[in-house]
Amino acid sequence: MKTIKGPSLHLAQFSDVHPPFDSLPSVAAWAAAQGFKALQIPAWDKRLLDIELAAESQTYCDEITGLLAEHDLVVSELTTHMFGQLVAVHPAYDSMLDGFAPASLKGNAQGRSEWAVEQLKRAAKASQRLGLTDMGSFSGSFAWPYFFPFPQRPEGLVEAAFDELAKRWLPVLNSCEDHGVNLCFEIHPGEDLHDGTTFEMFHERVGQHERCKMLYDPSHFVLQQLDYLDFIDIYRDQIRMFHVKDAEFNPTGRQGLYGGYQSWADRAARFRSLGDGQVDFKAIFSKLTHYDYAGWATLEWECCLKNPQDGAREGVAFINDHIIRVTDKVFDDFAGAPLEREQIHSLLGISSVTPSNPKVVL
Repeated sequence: MKTIKGPSLHLAQFSDVHPPFDSLPSVAAWAAAQGFKALQIPAWDKRLLDIELAAESQTYCDEITGLLAEHDLVVSELTTHMFGQLVAVHPAYDSMLDGFAPASLKGNAQGRSEWAVEQLKRAAKASQRLGLTDMGSFSGSFAWPYFFPFPQRPEGLVEAAFDELAKRWLPVLNSCEDHGVNLCFEIHPGEDLHDGTTFEMFHERVGQHERCKMLYDPSHFVLQQLDYLDFIDIYRDQIRMFHVKDAEFNPTGRQGLYGGYQSWADRAARFRSLGDGQVDFKAIFSKLTHYDYAGWATLEWECCLKNPQDGAREGVAFINDHIIRVTDKVFDDFAGAPLEREQIHSLLGISSVTPSNPKVVL
């Protein structure tokens, strides 16, 4: 078994125009002071990382790792969620997602998708230069607006959506293979890969690609009322990234998991800071440790109530308290005693002498 690495911090929710969150040097100093050991860097945020330069310059990547090393930090992974979201966009979301791409591509759905694919390939190359083996992303979605089957979905609609999704992602997966990087899709509502069944549908269509893996975040399973512990048992070999994020589900007579179009604070299903929600992290860390999860435990702060800096400070202690330092001995070794082969046979009532001509008696 392996001891899970951590805590790492996903910077996407902390990046800001105000210091210390406006540049990698300053946010690294702040994160180290909180007790984090690694940073998960969003590849779309140029305040933190120039992904085009990182893909082409080993010197630039060495400067980043050197900068973090000054604070006893490393890069745990790059995330590419905003790029991934643009790979597959239903027309209903076109205008809302224009802001994820350069202004020159506004209203150009095909150009935006092609740009996103190239950015993902650059991120895979940059990950290799940074010495990383895993990269997180969203799948995007064509079918999400039809997740509830009324009006009845036309026959073949879901299949066509997943066929096209696989077609668009396969070149990225192949690029990840070229650079020795796993592409870990975050299983997330709003994406076509939002549970185990949809992941399997996609995984089959990309030929069980070796680089097609998962980012596991139990908070999204609480919001869906999906068994997040059984999920680990089923998909343990696919899970290569882990967001440690809490959530709660408190249905009432007025509202359930769909949320009634309310704000995050007023939804029955909502994200919380670590320890303030309902996720059984003791069981999660136990299962991941038992199954030799080799990656990082990364705090992703998303809370509808608590200040993010308080959430980060508390999250460091929370993750440290849940990481299981694996044992190098068996607890009952003190009671064991070595036995010779003859003694073992004697315990089992087995003769140590094999008959030369055993006879079968009928």
